[in-house]
Amino acid sequence: MKETALGEFQEIVLLTILILEENAYGVSIQQEIAKRLNKEVSRGSLHTALARLEDKGFIQSEFGEASAKRGGRRKRFYTVTNTGKAALKKAKDIRDDLWNAIPNFSLKIV
Repeated sequence: MKETALGEFQEIVLLTILILEENAYGVSIQQEIAKRLNKEVSRGSLHTALARLEDKGFIQSEFGEASAKRGGRRKRFYTVTNTGKAALKKAKDIRDDLWNAIPNFSLKIV
């Protein structure tokens, strides 16, 4: 397994896979991110992130059944591993700790 650092986009992809549960495949992940972040994600950047997350052991993938609708091609479905869940928890804990360390923080912009 390679480095275990989690980048912001990788964190978003992991969270999106967890949101989609058993329906997490390339296009659905891309659409969900676009919907929730109001930001388009290129197929290339998503697939790069997915490959890196799989290399790190944060996700695993398996192919679904081939369908005539997809010209006989199969979807690759993704799930978050326990290692990936631990990385997400660590990232959340770090962010929470930083937010909680800000003295007298207010969202009021002056």
